[in-house]
Amino acid sequence: MFTGVNPIKRFCFHSVYTLLFLALSCSAVNQITRGQSLRDGDTLLSVDDKFELGFFSPGISTSRYLGIWYHDAAEADSLIWVANRDRPVPDRSGVLTVAGDGNLVISDGNGTRIWSSNATARVESNDTVALLAVTGNLILSQNDTVGDVDRAFWQSFANPTDTYLPNMRVLVDAAVGENHAFSSWRSADDPSPGNFTLGVDPRGAPQIVIWENGNRRWRSGQWNGLIFTGVPSMTTLTNFQYGFKLTREDDGRLYFTYNPANASALLRFRIGWDGIEEQLRWNESRRIWDVLQRQPEEGCENYGSCGEFGVCERNDPLVCNCLKGFVPKSEEEWRQGNWSGGCIRRTELLCGGDGFLKLSGVNVPDSSEFMRVWDDGECSRQCLNNCSCTAYSFVNGIGCLMWKGKVVDLQVLPFAGQDFYLRLASTELGVTYVPKGYSEEPDESLELPMFDLESIEIATDSFNTDNLLGRGGFGPVYKGKLPDGKVVAIKRLSSSSGQGANEFKNEIMLISKLQHRNLVRLLGCCIDKLEKILVYEYMPKKSLDNYLFDSTKKAELDWPTRFNIIHGVARGLLYLHRDSCLRIIHRDLKVSNILLDEKMNPKISDFGLARIFEGTQDLASTHKVVGTLGYMSPEYLLAGMFSEKSDVFSFGVLVLEIVSGRKTTSFHYEEHHPSLLSYAWRSWDESRGVDMADETVAESSKPSEVSRCVNVGLLCVQDHASDRPTMASVLSMLSGETSLPRPTKPTYTFQNKTANPAIFNAQSSSSAEKWSINDLTESIIVEGR
Repeated sequence: MFTGVNPIKRFCFHSVYTLLFLALSCSAVNQITRGQSLRDGDTLLSVDDKFELGFFSPGISTSRYLGIWYHDAAEADSLIWVANRDRPVPDRSGVLTVAGDGNLVISDGNGTRIWSSNATARVESNDTVALLAVTGNLILSQNDTVGDVDRAFWQSFANPTDTYLPNMRVLVDAAVGENHAFSSWRSADDPSPGNFTLGVDPRGAPQIVIWENGNRRWRSGQWNGLIFTGVPSMTTLTNFQYGFKLTREDDGRLYFTYNPANASALLRFRIGWDGIEEQLRWNESRRIWDVLQRQPEEGCENYGSCGEFGVCERNDPLVCNCLKGFVPKSEEEWRQGNWSGGCIRRTELLCGGDGFLKLSGVNVPDSSEFMRVWDDGECSRQCLNNCSCTAYSFVNGIGCLMWKGKVVDLQVLPFAGQDFYLRLASTELGVTYVPKGYSEEPDESLELPMFDLESIEIATDSFNTDNLLGRGGFGPVYKGKLPDGKVVAIKRLSSSSGQGANEFKNEIMLISKLQHRNLVRLLGCCIDKLEKILVYEYMPKKSLDNYLFDSTKKAELDWPTRFNIIHGVARGLLYLHRDSCLRIIHRDLKVSNILLDEKMNPKISDFGLARIFEGTQDLASTHKVVGTLGYMSPEYLLAGMFSEKSDVFSFGVLVLEIVSGRKTTSFHYEEHHPSLLSYAWRSWDESRGVDMADETVAESSKPSEVSRCVNVGLLCVQDHASDRPTMASVLSMLSGETSLPRPTKPTYTFQNKTANPAIFNAQSSSSAEKWSINDLTESIIVEGR
């Protein structure tokens, strides 16, 4: 290389070259200019050390891509942009340069051009700089306008991949049409464009949409100037999480921008390869990404689930109903649970003499037309005078929206929502329809079918012990058979159970409003003098403890089944905490309250002790502690304070029981492990939890999944509630979508030798004499601390 250069000159050349290299290596470089190269292994770093650009390999892939990620967070979880997503470099020979034409270019070791910025604006080839800005934007511009996005030739923010960052702009232009701004990865190991895109539909009032292969999968509801109307959680969250604005820029065009009030927080939206959009916030203390919200969840959030003129409450499993005045288009498909065909009118409109049916608290349907009318009454009149108008809604911040023809994707929201007016023939208005097969008593507080006591006694053969399924915290549960042949579970409240009329009514009102595939379904109730009875769907496998702690039956719970049960319970809890029409704290989550259907799918049961949280309430206290010893969090048992994190603690105990196959109360006789939590910690600290797995799942288990479950379980049982994850984060961690933080050793245990039985008022005094405190698995009540 240095042939023909004398030794002194050669020495000087090497010295200067070495000094220049060291100078570049020891200082953070945030830009490259023409003639400079960024090789695989080198990176650019924004001046605030927040963003980093370099080559990477995703997941198990060995292909190399140029990308940008958050510098302080793990690369795999923090990628925000990929350049050559369609064409990777096959090895580590990749080089990024500012080419002679002024464009950014990636080349391989043979000099083959893999990718180019292909700037369409005029590029001054002798004076071009690429800068990694503090916003995470890679900006290509002239040297005298470095970092000026308005004068850039090209920028990564205008060519995004799957992530929406603060300071990005998303065009909203009805003339251009739908803007599919962001596209998902193909898979966790392949960043090429996948099946899902995220962007804006500008028609009418603009809304955010997720498309799957060009077809709508989810929509946010219309923008009203403050929130997207189909995302009611935006009404309870501050501008820290959301900072959306619809603004007209200097170029005269409308853009959605996203600028949270706390500019220092690391926040982003991402459309995942599975079609789920998540909002993530970096938790520096725990070194993980917290999931603030995700869409779509299950059930009604999936676009058009109930077809035309169908309405859906945000529940899971999905249950659709035809709007009043409509009937299923196909009765057969409707009976089979296929609602996609939707509904048709029972009575055609006459144009004259029609009226409107009001539906409150809904996410109004898709495909509306915006009318320049700023009065609710005028909006109604215009719709009524237009024979093509089938519905209207007057939304504050938007104005008058009208629908012509079909109504699609109408949802009842858990809170907030809009008023929606459906046009019906006058003969359909004011008629009430009662479901067949049930008689309803005039109790305005109960929206549930009522059974008479005689039918319950016939169903259970007069509560014959042969039909006894088990005993819950407040009474026995029987197997029953209704006149139509349907098998059900019938819970008979014990007069000595401690659950009075209030708890009974609480359970009815709560469960009747909940619909999720991982929650047991309440089918009806019976109130007859002193008898209080609940009728549930029948779970043929009974409760999880019947298998988990039975030496002969536990073999039926192989590892895939246990892992599925953990996932299912997590989904059910997330629904209770965040996604149902009510925010509910269960307060008595335990293995015996997890029922199993014929396919071993889990369902959370027994809501007698549950509490509703109102609005933005995050914490409550009580002088009457209820729950089950071994599952209650320290702040709840010792101070009467409960929150979502109390349920998270119980879930952590449940996870560790499922993994190990051992009861949380079975450790008080063991000298080295006084509790399940200490046993789990030792196992995780020594083998990442792998040796904690029940020996019956040795052949079917995956060590990585076992380790992940033990890690998550320990995170859930941290001593302080603030250190425990939310159920949304738990699901993300269980799914392997995020790296796991290291838990700290839990110090809280409940031990037989330290507890004072005198402070506990158990369900039955006679039973209390037989049980030690650590053997209690029934719900207990602690009074008057």
